[in-house]
Formats: sequence, structure tokens, C-alpha cells
Amino acid sequence: MTTEHKTKSSSWKNKFREKLIEIIGNEGVIYTEDELIAYDSDALAGHRIKPIFVVLPSTAGQVSQVIKECHKEEVPFVPRGAGTGLSGGALPTEEGIVISLSKMNKILDVDIPNQRVVVQPGVVNLWVTNAVSPHGYYYAPDPSSQLVCTIGGNVAENSGGVHCLKYGATTNHVLGVEMVMPDGEIIEVGGKTLDHPGYDLTGLVVGSEGLLGIVTQVTLKIIKKPQTVKTLFASFDHVEDAGASVSGITARGVIPAGMEIMDSFCIQSVEAAVHAGYPVDAGAILLVELDGPEAEVEAQMPIVEEVLKHNKAIEIKVAKDAEERELFWKGRKSAFPAMGRISSDYYVQDGVIPRSKLAEVLSEIAELSEKYGLRVANVFHAGDGNLHPLVLYDSTKEGDLEKTLELAGEILRVCVDKGGSITGEHGVGYDKKSHLSLMFDENDLNAMNLIRCAFDSKGLCNPGKLFPTPRTCVEPGMKTYHVHPVQKKGMGEMY
Repeated sequence: MTTEHKTKSSSWKNKFREKLIEIIGNEGVIYTEDELIAYDSDALAGHRIKPIFVVLPSTAGQVSQVIKECHKEEVPFVPRGAGTGLSGGALPTEEGIVISLSKMNKILDVDIPNQRVVVQPGVVNLWVTNAVSPHGYYYAPDPSSQLVCTIGGNVAENSGGVHCLKYGATTNHVLGVEMVMPDGEIIEVGGKTLDHPGYDLTGLVVGSEGLLGIVTQVTLKIIKKPQTVKTLFASFDHVEDAGASVSGITARGVIPAGMEIMDSFCIQSVEAAVHAGYPVDAGAILLVELDGPEAEVEAQMPIVEEVLKHNKAIEIKVAKDAEERELFWKGRKSAFPAMGRISSDYYVQDGVIPRSKLAEVLSEIAELSEKYGLRVANVFHAGDGNLHPLVLYDSTKEGDLEKTLELAGEILRVCVDKGGSITGEHGVGYDKKSHLSLMFDENDLNAMNLIRCAFDSKGLCNPGKLFPTPRTCVEPGMKTYHVHPVQKKGMGEMY
């Protein structure tokens, strides 16, 4: 499917704007140049495209009507949540519109007996836990941006967080969605009950990066708060020792709620920003959180401490109360914004490796850092091997950005070579689509694209994301195209 769309005339744009206003109202359509700038990128601000319009619908019906107009006029559209994504997944398309879900921010139903919550996509992640906390429950996926990121964006990227080691990512907590298809039809997949018959379309939608439609309602599973929570950090001279501790803890049969590592660059920047109590002279710290029945946690603590000491931990500090626990986590969740204190610019990478390879991969990242002459700070979800290396650079220095992107790509290549993935929770988006072929060959990519074509025959829904381009039959610059066996049998069509 093509990612190029025809330039629209001014008179056409005026008419189309009037149609959008007719559907949503004047207050729900943004069209002035200065206001559109606010939507020209997501949190990956290195890529910017100004949309022709932004619409802010309040209902699924309005989303459907807007998309029907886009389908009729062949206008590409990009769904957008809070704009906190780090892969350019909400980057607008040339001559396209942005559909912001920020006004669809209501919690529609809280069903405590059945542990279900139904929300609109613009609901902030943390609001779900706040709504059910008085009843002794919480919503487990907790990305670092959970104060501002929204459930719709979490669904698009299959977001994780610091506790996904034990409780899983978003896909493990979404039971059903209402979605507007790329032709405007409203469908429902999944629901409050488990094990719906037929294909797992909910599983297909979660993590599809907004390419299959726009989610307008989500049914979530909530879980009971654990009886006991204990959080500690251990400091080390070397980040490799922290990595070896992660493998050691899980090898002893202990699955913590979360295990997070930060290296010296991150520790120093976080301490300067939020004063979390981390030792600034440490080479690395490992945060470990145990939760569950009190007897279980008490039995696991000595095992964890033994493994940490075996791997040369310098200091082990257990949070004395809930306030100190929150402070430990505040430090970890502030790692990205705090990095601005030691570098004017940084690029966040998102790769995954088997956790048994942590120490090995960290050494290779250090070698790459030296080779390119760029500092790399490491903060990551160590328990599930989800790395977030931050390449520090100076955008005013000629060639620094290009070297940064090359180094970041090399890190992904290392991850894949070790049996990992190019993304853990940020998605492929616009930023990493050229790296997708590190993991999948042409047959794999064609099969995935056939699924997309089954949903979106015109290629209008969030185009230019995820798939390497050019690669399909109608894209300019396409070199070689082989017909997929599914097409040969007349079972699917590539557009």
C-alpha cells in the first residue's frame, strides 16, 4: 500500500474542514497554523510533520463519521493519545489529519466483583488504579509515563512498565475493545468474559500500533493488591554484576514484581533531580520489589540478599516504609527526564534480550559507546530483558545525530543477534521501521501486511509506520515483489 498521498487544494481543504465541523462542532476541529504545531510530533520530537487538521471527537459515533469521510475522500488519518510515545507512532502523515482521543476520557464502568473496568481510550493510565484503589485493587501495567500516558496509547503499543516481569504487559490485561475500522464501521472484539471463541482478535489489536483501526473503548482486568510489598536496592561497582544478579535471582525460583537497573550516568542525573537516596558513587544499582503473601515474601528476601551479595553488592537498602518505597520508584521513573541534567540531547532506544545475556550485552554496548565516542546511559527493565540505552549527544555538533542513530541501530543489531527483539514496549512506529527486517524476512513481512490489508484496503490508517518502505507493489521505489502463497490461492489481497 502506498504511503504517498496527493496534495489537496485549498478549496478542497476548506470543504473538508466544514464537513469535520459539521460532525464534531467548531470547538472540536483545529485548523490554525499555530495550533497545529502542537500536534506535529509525539515525544520522539526529531520527526515532525504538520497535519492539515486535528479533530477531537467525544464519541465513537463521531470517530466513525470522521473516518467515513476520510475513507470517501482518501485522506490518511493518525490516531493520537497523550503524545508520549517514543517511536513516532503518532507522527502525522503528509496531507493527513490527526484524530486525538483526548476528549474520550471517561471511566465508563467499575465492576469490582468481576474485577473489570471499562474505559474510553483517553483515560490516563494511573486514573484506573486511582478509581479502584479504595476497593483494594489496582491496574498492573505501569509505564514510567503512567501519570500522563493514556490507555488507548498503551493498547496501541502494548505498553509494559516496571512490574510487567511478574504481571505481564497490556495485552495480558485487556479483555476486549470497541474499535472503529478504517472504513468507519464500529466493531467489538472480546469482552468482560474470558475465552471468547474464534480468533483472538483482541490479541491482534493490542500492539498493532494503530494500523488496524481506532480503539474507542477498552475492557480492562484489575487485580487485587498484594498483602505485602518489600522494595530494596543494591549498589554495585559494575553494571555487569547487577545484570548477573538478575539472572541469579530468577534462577533461584524467585520472580519479583519488578527488577530495574540504572547505571552511574542515570544514578547521578536522577539524584540531582529527585534525591531518591541512590549512592552517587555506585557503578550501578538494582531495584528489586517482592510482593505477595507475607510468608512468601519473608521466605524470598534472604534468597535475594544472598544472590546480591554473591554478585558483589556493595550496599543493600530495604525501603523502611511506603514513603521511601515511593521515593525509590520515583527515582527510577524519573530517569528519562532527569537525563537532561547531564546531556542537552539524548536518544532513547528500546530493545529486548534474554535476561541471561544481560552482562554480555552491556559489555558490548560499552564497546560501541567507546567506538562511536558517544556516552550511553543504561536504564532498563532488567527482569524481562527490556533495555533502554540512552545515547547522549549534542545536536549543535555537526554529525553527532547521525552517529547517534547509527550507534542506536548497532545496539538493536546486538539485541537481535542475542536472540532478542528491536522493541519491548515503545513499538516500531516510524522510528524503527527500517530495522524490522533484522527480525523478519520478506515472506514474514508480506504475511503481516496481508493482515493489515484485510483491515485497511486503502492504507489510510496510520500509514508509514511499522513496515519498512518502500516494499509493496504500489509504493514508489519498490525493487522486487514476490506474490505471497496466500495471494496465489486467492485467500488474501495486497493493496
